[in-house]
Amino acid sequence: MSPTARPATEWLADAVLYQIYPQSFADSDGDGIGDFAGIESRLDHLAWLGVNTVWLNPCFASPFRDAGYDVSDYFTVAPRYGTDADLVRLVEAARSRGIRVLLDLVAGHTSDEHPWFTASAADPADQRYIWADPRDPATPPAGFVASPGPRPGFYLPNFFASQPALNFGYARPDPAEPWRLPVDAEGPLANRQALREVMDHWLSIGLSGFRVDMAASLVKDDPGQQETVKLWRELRGWLDGRHPQAALLSEWGDPATSVPAGFHGDFFLQFGPVRDGIALRSLWNNFEGTVNEQWQPLSPYFGADGLGSPRTFLDIWRSVTDTIGDAGYACLPTANHDFSRLACGPRTAEQLPPAFAFHLTWPTVPAIYYGDEIGMRYVPGLPDHEGSRLGPRYNRAGSRTPMQWDDTANAGFSTAPAERLYLPLDPDPARPNVAAQRADDGSLLHLVRRLIELRTSRPELGSRAATEVLHDGYPLVYVRGGNHLVVVNPRRAAAELDAPVGHATPVLARGVEVGEGRIRADGLGYGIFEI
Repeated sequence: MSPTARPATEWLADAVLYQIYPQSFADSDGDGIGDFAGIESRLDHLAWLGVNTVWLNPCFASPFRDAGYDVSDYFTVAPRYGTDADLVRLVEAARSRGIRVLLDLVAGHTSDEHPWFTASAADPADQRYIWADPRDPATPPAGFVASPGPRPGFYLPNFFASQPALNFGYARPDPAEPWRLPVDAEGPLANRQALREVMDHWLSIGLSGFRVDMAASLVKDDPGQQETVKLWRELRGWLDGRHPQAALLSEWGDPATSVPAGFHGDFFLQFGPVRDGIALRSLWNNFEGTVNEQWQPLSPYFGADGLGSPRTFLDIWRSVTDTIGDAGYACLPTANHDFSRLACGPRTAEQLPPAFAFHLTWPTVPAIYYGDEIGMRYVPGLPDHEGSRLGPRYNRAGSRTPMQWDDTANAGFSTAPAERLYLPLDPDPARPNVAAQRADDGSLLHLVRRLIELRTSRPELGSRAATEVLHDGYPLVYVRGGNHLVVVNPRRAAAELDAPVGHATPVLARGVEVGEGRIRADGLGYGIFEI
């Protein structure tokens, strides 16, 4: 079987994901906004780094009131990024380097400028969106927005008001609320068919799958999301028959539900049904950068003060893996376009090596957010841009700044005047860049490359090998595949404990020694050993 024809359940086991926010990665035409040709020009960086799967944030036509998550045409790319042919060239160039490309699929809503919605807003019989026409127009149902067209009544948005929810039906229809259509009504069935058509179009030209935005949001009033699960199982059955090599990853935040629902993998997220994303936040979130006012403060395990614990993450991870078994994968991101970067607030660049040592040796599919491999920081104080601000302390723009390639103008991102850039650059004169770190064998970039090479060359460090946690404090100590010992100490204070093995040969280590019956870990130390 050709490597490119391997079923997704197989190739995802070896995947190292890299998320690209296309507006901010590389600008080829000098307009200040990243594009497909820019990404293509930087593929050699990704190949050198060792990543083999790229996920692009939404690149479909859009008015960009929510950075492209408001789609106005699923079958055409946004002109800011280039043409459909440019995307095909990017996919082919990536494939020639052994890199698959995934698109972001916004399945649950469109832009209010999508032709489907403008037609629906003029046709009271149309069921593609959720429309309510209450007896008392002065009191619409909670969350509904007034019709912008000749159709009377109100529509239900999924996120911002400019993102009307596609109608996949209600799990619990109610005669008193006739807009609660069943999942097998005409509109919901048409939307299911549309999802197949969109996926089929892009997969047929060479894409390798999708990350599905807000995948749990489709069927409304769905206790336990049972009807949404049925919907995705049906789509997965179709996908396996027509495109068995294509992957479906979800933005669900609950792999124990989404993988049995038919997804090949799901991300630990900063939100979700399992204690509002506590698994991911207990590792990284230090209450700087993107902060939801509803979150309860906690010290992350990867904090230099050493006040956190890995147990919250470990307990949820164990529960997830016990549930999904070999059916799919949990994915662990360093950050994402909605969440603070690793380098944020008090967490400085020197603290990132132990974080990556954990991230790239743990049995989840790793996802590196662009720029985290050089320690790009979350930039505070930016203006709201394309819907980036979600709360008084939650501005996603700080995680979306231009990629820092070198020390030339605009950090090598664009030749546009600085004031025309999609977002301002990190103003710190000491900001890291790829060129400087490529030239420094001791840099974070080289460490990430070595860790990826170890992971991809040693199955014992991959997503499927057994994991035994030996110590769940500082340091975190675990054995992968029965023969690789990993020690991670993300606090500044040194740590020492009894060694579980008599002999260990260093594979990649800094500040960690194993011998004479003891493990000794310097502050911010890490080590991978053969045992």
